[in-house]
Amino acid sequence: MSEHTFDLVVLGGGSGGYAAALRASQLGLTVGLIEKGKVGGTCLHVGCIPTKALLHSAEVADVTRDSAKYGITASFGGVDIAAVTAYRQEIVASKYRGLQGLLKARKVTTIEGHGTLISPTTVQVGDDTVTGKNVILATGSYSRSLPGLEVGGRVITSEQALELDFVPKKVIVLGGGVIGVEFASIWKSWGTDVQIIEALPHLVPNEDESVSKQFERAFRKRGIAFTLGTRFQGVTQNDDGVVVTLEDGQTFEAELLLVAVGRGPVTANLGFEEVGVTLDRGFVITDERLATGVPGVYAVGDIVPGLQLAHRGFQQGIFVAEEIAGLNPIVIDDANIPKVTYSDPEVASVGLSEAKAASQYGAEKITTYDYNLAGNGKSHIIGTAGSVKVIRLNDGPVIGVHMIGARVGELIGEAVLAVNWEAYPEDIAPLLHAHPTQDEALGEAFLALAGKPLHAI
Repeated sequence: MSEHTFDLVVLGGGSGGYAAALRASQLGLTVGLIEKGKVGGTCLHVGCIPTKALLHSAEVADVTRDSAKYGITASFGGVDIAAVTAYRQEIVASKYRGLQGLLKARKVTTIEGHGTLISPTTVQVGDDTVTGKNVILATGSYSRSLPGLEVGGRVITSEQALELDFVPKKVIVLGGGVIGVEFASIWKSWGTDVQIIEALPHLVPNEDESVSKQFERAFRKRGIAFTLGTRFQGVTQNDDGVVVTLEDGQTFEAELLLVAVGRGPVTANLGFEEVGVTLDRGFVITDERLATGVPGVYAVGDIVPGLQLAHRGFQQGIFVAEEIAGLNPIVIDDANIPKVTYSDPEVASVGLSEAKAASQYGAEKITTYDYNLAGNGKSHIIGTAGSVKVIRLNDGPVIGVHMIGARVGELIGEAVLAVNWEAYPEDIAPLLHAHPTQDEALGEAFLALAGKPLHAI
């Protein structure tokens, strides 16, 4: 048994936890980072990074099929899943080695093991006691299921989907949010027949409704089937596949059922409530500065109610490290954190949707402009359809940007700056956007809202 003492103890080495550790070390604090698995957490090992590797593989498959359109003679011979797996694993392993080296270089002490909070300043890890002047809870999330829906056999989560050693012929995806549509996109590109089931009225339901409708049209065009507005009732499975029944009596058959209904907070049996931390449906309740109400104890990332995004975890981890160091960092509202769905087509957004903007300010006080990517040269070259929608307050700043189309996730940086810096379209309009780029589509939308459209009527 040994004791360790630090300025800061971070429980959880995922996106929020390691970001907090790195920034705190930069600021001169001694840091102990406790992780029961591998540093990098869900995002690096079974989430963001490996799924985007599969999505790139899927994009290559689609481009190969369509190569004749671009004057290239090529043929698609199928998916070598073992080679795809090796490609995915190499990327993850490389990023993992890099993160381990970075933590070591920043002199962050990494402690392997399952940690339990036993006081506001102390975490128990096996026989070791780890004490800090401050503690950050960053224990992350897990793949949720629905009541009565047991995961196992042919009913899988995204973690098992990543590890499949074959390309299924037909899959049912339960959930039309980010995880569900990304896997649907991958499998369709690989030749799988896909059926999505979403209980809400739209796919990607957290996006602006106009984007969701365009997204649905794009998926229909790709041959991805989906049902909307009807709840899942049950599933049976045998050696050959699954049969899914909806509440309206519809049934669907497939080899596998992917459960993609969101992620739940990992907070049970970790000592949080016993120490005085308030939980609501498993989530840690904090104030806007991410303090839990227990002196010296903060929470970041997926266990805090709101968007469950790796970059939100990064931001919150950095924020709390700076808060502890007395730098008084600014609070970033969840609405102003970018969201990207990396399917085909991609979806990217930041700020308020049109409906939320109208509700918050009044429909008569906002102006929207929707620029069709058909008018953008680079989008035409790469063969994508879609749009860039910008929302502003009348004679005021940009309050929302919503995009759909191939590669639009790469455009979100400028949109984030425009919304968070409360830029007026008139401020941005004189600034140049390189030609030909997809970024020009944002520039055209800003020009239009400033009253001087160039390539649009």
